Amino acid sequence: MDEITHDASTRARVLELIISLGPVSSTELAGRLDLTTAGIRRHIAALEHEGLITEHEPAGGLQPRRGRPARHYIATAAGRARLTSTYSDLATAALDFLARTAGPEAVADFASARVRNLEARYAPVVSAAGSDLAGRAEALAGALTADGYAATVRGVGDVTLQLCQGHCPVLDVAQAFPQLCEAELQAFARLLGVHVQRLATLAQGEHVCTTHIPVRPRIPEGTP
Repeated sequence: MDEITHDASTRARVLELIISLGPVSSTELAGRLDLTTAGIRRHIAALEHEGLITEHEPAGGLQPRRGRPARHYIATAAGRARLTSTYSDLATAALDFLARTAGPEAVADFASARVRNLEARYAPVVSAAGSDLAGRAEALAGALTADGYAATVRGVGDVTLQLCQGHCPVLDVAQAFPQLCEAELQAFARLLGVHVQRLATLAQGEHVCTTHIPVRPRIPEGTP
């Protein structure tokens, strides 16, 4: 592999990690890719120049009190678009036609049918993780990632997990038809056996879809 091809491949991997893990620092990226700090910064600079990533400002402007704060990066809309399906325009047009000819209920029915298909494929994977909620969430994140959602699970204190999706293959469609997001959330609740809540979505302009998962409630026996 020549140097140009190798750089392009590494840069694509950096972008994928920023999409799935962001906000993420250059130090963490370097560790995951076994690169030097100087090497990862070169790729970050190139991605910033292309408008594919940007520096993340913490909520409320909070910064460490001492020392130089580490920079963290997230993907821009253009960066996420690198992974977006080329069929988005066609799918949006088809759902728009469905909504106009059969009504909004038909779109909701379509969204439910779509996620039921995903749910049927994910259920055995999640079930195999046992009754531990964190394990089930990790299994769900793995299944989502395999389908292109760049999903991770993050702990927040002792009583909360967050399922984060850094990419959405149907983002353009979901922005026009939020029924897709609503049906997906209901599927997550059924798969995990607890009530879950969306805190943020890519469709609403956030850098990641974040789903709140309470840890304390136990999963009822017999949950698939």
